[in-house]
Amino acid sequence: MNTQPSALRPGEPRLERVSAGRRRGRCSRPGVSNLLAVAGFSLALAHSTQPGRAAGVEAFYKGRSLSIIIGYSVGGGYDTYGRLLSRYIGDHIPGRPSVVPQNMPGAGSLKAANYIYGVAPKDGTAIATFGRTIPVAPLLAAAGVAFEATKLTWLGSISKDTSLCVTSAKSEVRNWDDFLTKPSTLGGEGAGADPDVFAHLYKNVFGAKSRLVAGYPGTNDVSLAMERGEIDGFCGLSWSTLKSRHPEWLNNKSIHIIVQAGLRKEPELPGVPLATELAKTQEQLQIVRLVLVSQEMARPFAAPPGLPAERATALISAFDATMRDKGFLAEAKTQMLDVDPVGAKNIDALLAEVYATPKSVADKAAKATMSE
Repeated sequence: MNTQPSALRPGEPRLERVSAGRRRGRCSRPGVSNLLAVAGFSLALAHSTQPGRAAGVEAFYKGRSLSIIIGYSVGGGYDTYGRLLSRYIGDHIPGRPSVVPQNMPGAGSLKAANYIYGVAPKDGTAIATFGRTIPVAPLLAAAGVAFEATKLTWLGSISKDTSLCVTSAKSEVRNWDDFLTKPSTLGGEGAGADPDVFAHLYKNVFGAKSRLVAGYPGTNDVSLAMERGEIDGFCGLSWSTLKSRHPEWLNNKSIHIIVQAGLRKEPELPGVPLATELAKTQEQLQIVRLVLVSQEMARPFAAPPGLPAERATALISAFDATMRDKGFLAEAKTQMLDVDPVGAKNIDALLAEVYATPKSVADKAAKATMSE
């Protein structure tokens, strides 16, 4: 008997429809025959559910496109990583959909995070990347947040990283002591964005004499503003972005690196102070560490909440496979991009830990990082 259904909806597990037909055709009589039929169905389900789901995923993605929403303008670090992923992840998704990167700058990538959480289709055809501090923005009471970080479908992060505060060589602020004693103007992007969070952190927790000018669409725009002399510099610049996108700044000594923010000091920056080393009280250390946890997921990617389970699994597996793809790794090396992956389960665990932070500490961190 031909048990194949005449038509399948995209993404529908094949076995469930087949088994429904078997139940209707063979389980109409009570007694032993019913028990045997149920036992046979259970055995078939155990052996065939995964292949059926895989076939459903492949059928869904075949001929479709996957959008990668990039929360920043073209040319910055997040854009570079997002476009790099877009060139390879499709090869590892069943059905091999085309992948289309789309820039959605706004509010320091908060616009993209809100979009992927509440507006994007919840069918597995859209994922997003946004600032590393965005996942903790709800905890820090950032204005405009309309998502719950722990409910997003996390795919992983391409790397861990360290954030820097840098100033132009023309600026009078050349080191940490200058940062605390001399006025400076820093560029920002919006509430919850890396440059804004770190600028507020250093001003409110350590007393930096800085003023924030927010509203730039992305890191590339802030960088150009610094080069034009509109601002002294900016915070939240990734060490990986500096090496890959602006190596001339290092070669020409056209910037000063004021401080580095990470859970560990970069070996290549031994003379640049680490933010945690500068904390003089336990409260300062608690606030700084809460913010620095985001450095462990420096290039995060997530899909909307509530995806069909088999498609969520496929996207997570595809992300993991891309991190091992020889072509992906070779291109990343050519572009001097760090690849130090953090898996989806690790991000889920990290966020669970962060969101268990005592409210008193979270409130102090929110006040320190979200306002002048």
